[in-house]
Amino acid sequence: METVGAETTCYRHPRRETYVRCSRCDRFICSDCMRAAPVGQRCPECVKGENRTIRQARTIFGAPAGVTTAYVTYSIIAINLLVYLVELLRPAIIERFDTLGTALVDSAGHYYIDDGAYPGYHQIGVLHGEVWRLLTGAFLHELPGGGFGLTHIAFNLMWIFTLGVFLERELGWARFLAVYLLAALGSSVLEVVLDPHQRSIGASGAGFGLAAAYFVVTRKLHHYPIDRNRLMLSFVLWLVLAAGFTSWQGHLGGLLTGAVVALGIAYAPKKHQTQAQLIVLAVVTLVLIAAIAAKATG
Repeated sequence: METVGAETTCYRHPRRETYVRCSRCDRFICSDCMRAAPVGQRCPECVKGENRTIRQARTIFGAPAGVTTAYVTYSIIAINLLVYLVELLRPAIIERFDTLGTALVDSAGHYYIDDGAYPGYHQIGVLHGEVWRLLTGAFLHELPGGGFGLTHIAFNLMWIFTLGVFLERELGWARFLAVYLLAALGSSVLEVVLDPHQRSIGASGAGFGLAAAYFVVTRKLHHYPIDRNRLMLSFVLWLVLAAGFTSWQGHLGGLLTGAVVALGIAYAPKKHQTQAQLIVLAVVTLVLIAAIAAKATG
C-alpha cells in the first residue's frame, strides 16, 4: 500500500486512488483488482490463496470433475488420421510398422512367414527386437482397395470417439490414455504369443479394450449413456463383417486387457486410490512384457 498525504492508492497500481480495502488483508484495491466476496471485496492474492485451500471436486475414479473436452480422444483420432495420410503417400510403412511376431525378409523385401532358414534372409518382428510393432500397428489401417478399405479406419475411429469421450470425462485423461495404450499393447501381445506369424494393423484391439472399460465403468456408475444392448449388437455386427479379415486374437487381447485395467481403476480402494490404480497399471504392463519375453526366449 502506498499513502500520499490523505489519499490512498491501490497496492498493485500506485497511480490509482481508491478507498476500498480487501476485506481479508485490508490492503487498498482499485476497481480492476476487486474480486467479489460474500462480504466486501477481495484482492487477487487473497482469492488465489483461498482457491488453493478449496478441494477440487473429483469423479469416483479420481479424475477432476467437470472436464468437458476429451483432448486425448481427439488427439488419438487425429494421430490415426495423420498416420493414414502418411500411409497413402508411402504404403511401405505398413510392412515396417505393422504388428508381427516373426518373419524372414531379404534385401528386396520378400517375406517368408515361417521359422525356416533361408540364405540372404534376416529375421524381423517383435520377437527379434522390433518391439515398437506392439504399438505402432495399432495406429495403422487398411488402405483403399484392401480387404476392408476405408471401412476399417471409419469403424475404428467411430468407436474411439463414441466410447472415448465418455470414458475420458469419467476417468480423466491420464487414466483413459493408460486404458487405451494398454489395451492396444495387450491386443498385440496376445496375437504375437498365439500366432507370431500373423501380420495385423488397426485400432480395433484398443477399441475392444475401450468397450470392456465402458461396461465396467457404467456398471460402477449405474449410468448408461449408450444403450448396452445396442452397443453389444453393434460390436457383434462389427465382428461378423470383419470375419476373415481381422485377428480374433487381437480383439480378445484388447478386450481382456481393457477389462482388467478398468476393473483395477474402478474398484481401487478409496483410501489409497491413486496408488492402487498405479499398481494395477504397473502389474498389467509387467505381465504383458513378461509374456513377450517368455515367447521370445521359449
